Amino acid sequence: MKVKEKNAAVSAKADIADRAAKAVAALEERYPDALCSLEYGEDPWRLLVMARLSAQTTDAQVNIVSVGLFGAYPDVYAMARADVSDVERLVHSCGFFRTKAKNLVDMSKIIVEKHGGKVPSSFEDLLALPGVGRKIANLIRGDVFGLPAVVADTHCIRISNRLGFSDSDDPYKTELALTGLIPAEKQSDFCHRIVLFGREICDAKKPKCGICPIISICPSYNNGGKSQ
Repeated sequence: MKVKEKNAAVSAKADIADRAAKAVAALEERYPDALCSLEYGEDPWRLLVMARLSAQTTDAQVNIVSVGLFGAYPDVYAMARADVSDVERLVHSCGFFRTKAKNLVDMSKIIVEKHGGKVPSSFEDLLALPGVGRKIANLIRGDVFGLPAVVADTHCIRISNRLGFSDSDDPYKTELALTGLIPAEKQSDFCHRIVLFGREICDAKKPKCGICPIISICPSYNNGGKSQ
């Protein structure tokens, strides 16, 4: 690489890092309470269950369904003994209910049998649970254990692309990009805030650019009008 090209690459990287820092600060100011939308109380297992149910449905729907589900199966031990068909009936409205119900029972059995009833913290152990991918594993590691974690959901991917932090629709590539940009201690909260921002302002189809707190650092807006 020529010196001029190398200097340009270094400058571009510094610009992205600067915009990322400004985005973190602006979203912290707008959304000081970076809370998960899933109402799980303080039980890591309940968060795990609700995260699995949330695929292809809304957090609001999961919060409603979980009231009855946890009424019937209040802890990991009860779920590990559950009849899958009974769980199916309770989570039916969340979609893909057969797969999700089986996952919930099977993952609970593993947690009881291999982890003493406690949700594990390591990526290896979390990813070994049925129905758990990197997004859920990162959610658990960040919210429950306070570890560095980037939850690359649809809001995170869309907004990261619009802001020029990433250039892919692949969750793993977005996760890697943000891991290198967002300070470790801020990653989990940043991801919660970006979800709130995506729901309130940076909508997929009709972004409200006129009230956006980070419009000045948004290349998608500044290079062609509204975010694409």
